[in-house]
Amino acid sequence: MTVFTFNRVRLAAQTALMGSLALLSLNATASHAEAAASAAEAPADALPEIVVTAQKRETRLQKTPISISVMNKDDFSNRHVQSLADLGDGAIPSLRVAPFFSRSSALTIGMRGVGSMGDANQPSRDQGVGVYVDGVYMGRAQGLGMALLDIERVEVLKGPQGTLFGRNTEGGAISIVTKKPTGVYGMNTTFGLSNFNGYKLESHLNLPEMDNVSVKADLVLSKRDGTVKNPLDGAPDFNAYDKGGVRLEALWRASDSVSVDYAFDTSRDASTPYYVQLLSKGSLPLAPLTPTQPDRAKSALIGVPLQHSVGNTSGHTLVIDWKLSDGLKLKSISSYRKLTQSQFDNGSTALSVFAPNGNFSRYSLANFDQSQYSQEIQLIGDNSQFHYVGGAFFYHESVADDAWAPNTLQWNATGTGYTILPAPVNATPFPDRASTAKTDSAGLFGQLTWTPDAFDGKAHLTIGARYTEDKKQGELLKVNGAIPVVNGVAAIQHLDAKWDRIDPMVTLAYDVTDDINLYAKWSTGYKAGGANSRSLTYRAFGPESVEAREIGLKSEWFDRSLRFNLAAYDSDYKDTQIDFNAVIPGNTRGTLETTNAAGTAKLKGVEADITYRPLRGLILGATYATNSTHLPKAPNPFVTGNPLVAVYPLYAPKNAYSVTVDYSRPVGSALFKAHLDANGASGQNTSSADPTRSDNSLIVNGRLALANIALPGQNTALQLSLWSRNLTNEKHVFMRNFNAALGTYGIYNEPRTYGIEANISF
Repeated sequence: MTVFTFNRVRLAAQTALMGSLALLSLNATASHAEAAASAAEAPADALPEIVVTAQKRETRLQKTPISISVMNKDDFSNRHVQSLADLGDGAIPSLRVAPFFSRSSALTIGMRGVGSMGDANQPSRDQGVGVYVDGVYMGRAQGLGMALLDIERVEVLKGPQGTLFGRNTEGGAISIVTKKPTGVYGMNTTFGLSNFNGYKLESHLNLPEMDNVSVKADLVLSKRDGTVKNPLDGAPDFNAYDKGGVRLEALWRASDSVSVDYAFDTSRDASTPYYVQLLSKGSLPLAPLTPTQPDRAKSALIGVPLQHSVGNTSGHTLVIDWKLSDGLKLKSISSYRKLTQSQFDNGSTALSVFAPNGNFSRYSLANFDQSQYSQEIQLIGDNSQFHYVGGAFFYHESVADDAWAPNTLQWNATGTGYTILPAPVNATPFPDRASTAKTDSAGLFGQLTWTPDAFDGKAHLTIGARYTEDKKQGELLKVNGAIPVVNGVAAIQHLDAKWDRIDPMVTLAYDVTDDINLYAKWSTGYKAGGANSRSLTYRAFGPESVEAREIGLKSEWFDRSLRFNLAAYDSDYKDTQIDFNAVIPGNTRGTLETTNAAGTAKLKGVEADITYRPLRGLILGATYATNSTHLPKAPNPFVTGNPLVAVYPLYAPKNAYSVTVDYSRPVGSALFKAHLDANGASGQNTSSADPTRSDNSLIVNGRLALANIALPGQNTALQLSLWSRNLTNEKHVFMRNFNAALGTYGIYNEPRTYGIEANISF
């Protein structure tokens, strides 16, 4: 196909936009009004209606032909979810969230067996599951652990979303929607205390509308000490966090047809690493002070220098909605974001090799800086037969990283004692690795849904496509503390690559009745290539892609008191990006190379979701996902001839489920509420080169609350609650790897946490 330059893409986007503005005005009832009318007509004991924006316009969940899981503010409160990292307990079975090895400062996200197949902590490597906040793409794995600021709902869209969400959504998309200013004076404040010396303060203030401008302010503070003790006096413990964020938003309703929404947010996410335990011994001898720890540790064996990894994020978002007519709307989303992330990881002392009087306890010291800006234009139209969305998208990103990995401790001659080195010791000056990368991504997209009269309005055909052009440039500046040496020549290594692609989508949906809907969908998505900054030569790798076929059922029964949704998918995962790690003599750190797997991976699965309201005040829910992932072999770049070797899918358990019980009943003028959820999964691979799996898991969370307690003052109410995560104090290794020399090592899940909260609202 013809390869467009970025200037031509921008010109095409402008031309498409101007042409769209000249379209005939379409008269129709708005989607939001349809959803509201449906909710108004629902029986008294029906399940609450759910409205989503998965198709860039408001639609009923049950009428949207996409496999979607939705969590709202109440769901997050019931589970005590404070950031995306807390979804690692398996609340949404198809979605897997884990830290990047022992660092919670970067998140690895997978869905349906697709995601990051290795180190996502690199400047020129992208995610396989896109994360969006109010339509703005979050470009890095760093920063995703920040505290969530007044979330209205989170929509998890499963399978490729390459048409409307576009960039790096081959596995799916996580769309976070925040609450908008109400224009009515009110405040909602929560204060809580928890074990491990934890506390939480969350406050949301809405100011009265003035001159058609509504203003809202959000504040979140959350802090907790570590869950594994660090024996070094004065040093923080392992798995501690200190999160905080502020968001200010102003919504100007300039006229009946134009609104302008500006938001600024800034967050700080400080965390210490998880503690890595040696579970069983390998061939190398152990020091007497560092035996194996096969059970979840309450204290580390060795006290180490440790500090919080600190991520600072900030951003500006400007959304302009212009209603051109009753059935035609123009929307602009402009954004600029900045991220800085320090990564201080000394959580892997157990992996140190013992040598008499030798230095040990490698301290990974790294810095990550990123800035991005994006612009998206959407034209959204409706009439009696057609719904359509078209637009253009542009994204620019600049990233720089550096790293150093010195030792911080020294053994005595027998391994019965150690001392803290007065200064970190490394063979090279800081940094021993450094790189930069720039990304430009431009796209044109469109999607049209046709409801012909021929089938009494019951059949719906949707077609869509996105053209994307990605361009990446990068430099590997330092390896082993010096300019890289390749084939005997010292020179900065460069990446200069460009890819373009069209991702189509076709969906056929049919309304058997108003409450029973069937659909079949075919779609594709892709993730751009890049170069590995941990490679000695800055070796480049190509893009990967997914082609998915999906059939689904969305249904409601018994006067909408029972909701049952089912989806089955069969996907081809091509050119999967696979990491290989090796220790190269003379190199100060493990070397990482990324290659594309030879052949096509096969992904198959079924997802079922049932919600039942057997009586007023009681709602039962169950979600199940089964996944079968078979990856082809990949060429090993560290072995002569690059032989094909077996690789393993990351974060893709064969079976996963979540069960919920929610009960409420009046107690005088107040309301008693109880919540319980249980989230289980079978073991999963956590290294693409290692067949070792994590443990099976079963995490139970619970919450009791007494709400609507009347206080003096107009519409002032108090809510008191008790909550617990991992209520049964279940123990499992969520990340496990094997090395013949070192042995088996892993990271345990968090112990039981619990607390009390008080909420006042008016």
